[in-house]
Amino acid sequence: MAPVGGRPFLQILLDRLIAQGCSRLIISVGHLRQVIMNAFGESYKNVPVNYAIEETPLGTGGAIRFALQEANDDSVLVLNGDTFLEADLKAMLTLHKTLNRPITIAVTKVPEMARYGGVLIENGHVEGFIEKGITGAGFINAGIYAMDRNLSWPETLPQRFSFESDFLSPLVKELHPAAFTCAGRFLDIGIPEDLDRAESLVGGKDDFSD
Repeated sequence: MAPVGGRPFLQILLDRLIAQGCSRLIISVGHLRQVIMNAFGESYKNVPVNYAIEETPLGTGGAIRFALQEANDDSVLVLNGDTFLEADLKAMLTLHKTLNRPITIAVTKVPEMARYGGVLIENGHVEGFIEKGITGAGFINAGIYAMDRNLSWPETLPQRFSFESDFLSPLVKELHPAAFTCAGRFLDIGIPEDLDRAESLVGGKDDFSD
């Protein structure tokens, strides 16, 4: 709910989803969830909104696994709530369905990947990940996924786990995720300097709209 250009960052993400044809929204919420639920209600711009309510924190992986139980379609889009990427999400979902992989990851190239960690891509698929701290230009995980609603989760995973370090990284060879490469703007407002940059890019206007 951090304000960017005079409106919540989450609203920018939802507006882009709706502009690209999203017909149903599921928002994962936990602490202070009523702030988000009051802001968007049960319908936003005539699109139904459902909430996956975490009574205790589930981590990124546990939250995704829990929220997928609310999904109706076989293939869904999953977005981080604090990252923005200019991407053709309809094209990403189409690619995901065509390749018939359990997960498709949106990747983008940045001039410095040290703070994110990198992604190794070969023949259109993600083959591995580079730890944070390695300097230089490279592809990174942009925080948008297309995945199957009935994704198979290892039984050994606890209720709370990290999607990236506990699931994606150790199982990348088995999952063989497809890579959807995007060249548009990328922002991670979880980092203060990017939140400031988002404000300057928006400039009070709807510069993030399609």
